[in-house]
Amino acid sequence: MKFLFDDPAFDYQALRTAGYADYGGAQLGEVIAVAAQIPDGDTEAWRQAWATLAERVHRLGTAARDEGRTVDARSALLRAHNYYRTAEFFQREQPRDPEALRLMRLSRETFADAAELMDRPPEFVRIPYEDTSLPAYFYRADDSGEPRPTIIHHGGLDSTVEEGYFFVAAAALARGYHCLCFEGPGQGSVLREQGLVFRPDWEKVVTPVVDHALSLPGVDPDRLTLMGTSLGGLLAVRAAAFEHRLAGCVAHDAVWQLGDVVGLPPFVLEWVEQGCDDFADPVMWGIAARQTFTRWLLRQTLWTFGVDTPSQLLRRLTAFGLSEVIGQVRSPVLVLDAEEDLFFAGLEHAKKVYTGLNSPKTLHVFTADEGGGAHCHSGAMRLFHERLFSWLLETLGEDRPAAA
Repeated sequence: MKFLFDDPAFDYQALRTAGYADYGGAQLGEVIAVAAQIPDGDTEAWRQAWATLAERVHRLGTAARDEGRTVDARSALLRAHNYYRTAEFFQREQPRDPEALRLMRLSRETFADAAELMDRPPEFVRIPYEDTSLPAYFYRADDSGEPRPTIIHHGGLDSTVEEGYFFVAAAALARGYHCLCFEGPGQGSVLREQGLVFRPDWEKVVTPVVDHALSLPGVDPDRLTLMGTSLGGLLAVRAAAFEHRLAGCVAHDAVWQLGDVVGLPPFVLEWVEQGCDDFADPVMWGIAARQTFTRWLLRQTLWTFGVDTPSQLLRRLTAFGLSEVIGQVRSPVLVLDAEEDLFFAGLEHAKKVYTGLNSPKTLHVFTADEGGGAHCHSGAMRLFHERLFSWLLETLGEDRPAAA
């Protein structure tokens, strides 16, 4: 379903950005106006146009804050945060170049400024993790200290901790849930500033986060749910196979095996298996260069998985899968899928995850007809949250938590 661009990668990212309008992260007119300035596939024009919009809206927010107009300031700063993130998105030729770092720094800073103006500002925390720490925001539905159900959320291949507010935290707060959003290795500032890349044994990441969550006042230890978005759908289910303190797990959306996502001619895969990287790598670079999406995806995955060549990447991806551990999951799992998923359409990842589970399970496929068919239901966040919290209410077996 086309939104604003013919280029599928541009179109999806514009939809992703616009979809956060449900929770104050965009204004549809601004998105449409900036999209009209960008030629399909021109990543430099994309960066310039979104950055210009972000800076203009940022100035609006700063002025409103200085004048004591809290509501206007919060609104503008949330939008500027999202637009800075969008401006940086395709900067993957040199992901650590000064402009990319500047845009992501501004994205984090404007979100932090907006968060301070929320009715109940979230707490920014550092969660102990091995010999370092992970950044997180704890969104508290109220300050009573009474036990409430709590969602732990992490993103996927390109998410940030701030984006968790739009993915789930805002909707959770409105329904009386606490929410702890964090970044792990391979994600956001943990990748950019700490140099940590994705690891397949994600339970080693989630367990210290669960430890931290259970130390927080007001977190009900019997109603703790883990939710992972996009690639995070695979990682969350993997963690749930080992972390049995969870009352529920949400794969948003479900991923079975990362290697299955790679669509390459069989002879290229054979070259990689045989160690003929000198033949395979030029072909894979050439295939990736044909489209904005595949070019971005290859650069992004090389960076976030900590490898230098496409052949190394393919061998690395084989470690990221669920077939050997999914039978160990004990908690109920909500398996989500999207009919027109840009990444996984036609690969039946959700069906494989659902079939492999032995614990209580629910499968829901969002369709194009209802507007939720895009990857992770971008553009249909309210519909997604309706289904998510309906499942949580049924699964946790408790009365609906009172809204804060």
